[in-house]
Amino acid sequence: MSRLRDLLARVPKTGPALPDWLERLLAKGIVTADPNTARRQRIVNVAALAAAANALSHLVINALYDFAGLAIVNVYNLLFAALALSVPRLHRHGDNVGAIVLVLAILVGNLFVVFALGVASDLHIYFTLAGAMLFFFGVENWKLFLGFFVLAAATLLFALNFAPVDGFVMPYDGTLRDMLSSHAMINTIIINAAMIFYALTALRRAELELAAQHARSEALIETVMPTAIASRLKAGEERIADRIEMLSVLFADLAGFTAAARDRPPEQVVAYLDDLVRRFDALCAEHGVEKIKTIGDCYMAAAGFTDGRDGAVAVGRLALAMQAAMANTPPLGTERLELRIGIGCGPATAGVIGDTRFTYDVWGDAVNVAARMESHGEPGRIHVTEAFASSVCGHFSFAEAGIVELKGIGSHRTLFLSREN
Repeated sequence: MSRLRDLLARVPKTGPALPDWLERLLAKGIVTADPNTARRQRIVNVAALAAAANALSHLVINALYDFAGLAIVNVYNLLFAALALSVPRLHRHGDNVGAIVLVLAILVGNLFVVFALGVASDLHIYFTLAGAMLFFFGVENWKLFLGFFVLAAATLLFALNFAPVDGFVMPYDGTLRDMLSSHAMINTIIINAAMIFYALTALRRAELELAAQHARSEALIETVMPTAIASRLKAGEERIADRIEMLSVLFADLAGFTAAARDRPPEQVVAYLDDLVRRFDALCAEHGVEKIKTIGDCYMAAAGFTDGRDGAVAVGRLALAMQAAMANTPPLGTERLELRIGIGCGPATAGVIGDTRFTYDVWGDAVNVAARMESHGEPGRIHVTEAFASSVCGHFSFAEAGIVELKGIGSHRTLFLSREN
């Protein structure tokens, strides 16, 4: 249980961290609650910002080179940057609306500038970023991606075959086209790196979240199930039902707990039980006994799932350790409580039942007799059956407790376990 508590309390790793202002900017316009869709839309926002920055960088370079001569291209770059920056507003209208609008704007806009400035400017290199569209749509929308990828490839081929070499804007300026070519190459590398970096960052975060969830699930299963049973469940075994020939079962109840807890604040009662049960859990782990469950202030444990005699000895040692732990437990309010323990052994059936909040439980004579031993026992003592005493003969010392009439079971000679030999 401590492992599960630690995992729940631990601050999860989130991978490479971006500045808060940038995270808020990249989350602009995203309203979906689906984490996968949100990741894709963040990548669309990254692409939109990169496309706007690319257009503005061309605007600045072109304006410095020849503002008037490149006026029509400057107007295009300004309008395109404004359109790209408005893409995040479109996410609320559908999961892929922003991505579709951005892709169409890039294809149409880049086709325009290739015709305006010619293939000699190498601006058609931006079409080679079409593979990044898979980040926008995700593999779950592969048909949508494939359609736009084919469209991008067709647009590139159209530009290569039909666009003029020098374009219709300042067609005889070779220096301009050399400058645009170098600028486009550098921007393509930067955009490609930014897209891949953010996509891998998002993937890393998803992996870390998945790993944390898996660790919690593993810890939860191992908390509510014995290790062997947890392994069988994780291996895919659908119905777990076992017959145990000699199971030793322990019930421990706090004598006087109800009265002592009646006027106590709930925080104090829960803290008392939590501290005690944690110590009992640790003792179970120490002695190789499986905790089955707690029912109110009653604690149930069992051993002997694989070896009946060793299990009985382990349960006996656990009972003595629990009584010793109880003696060192502070009072609940003004009442110092005592532990009443009952132990029985015999055949039992064990298995996992239920669909929601399923549990591993045991049933049979061993369970029924152990419960009766506890209820007919005395505070501060360990009440056991003669059968249990016989199974651990030589390991412990016992004192006579008399004959007990157990409802539905019959008369039984019982004893008090006093110490280990």
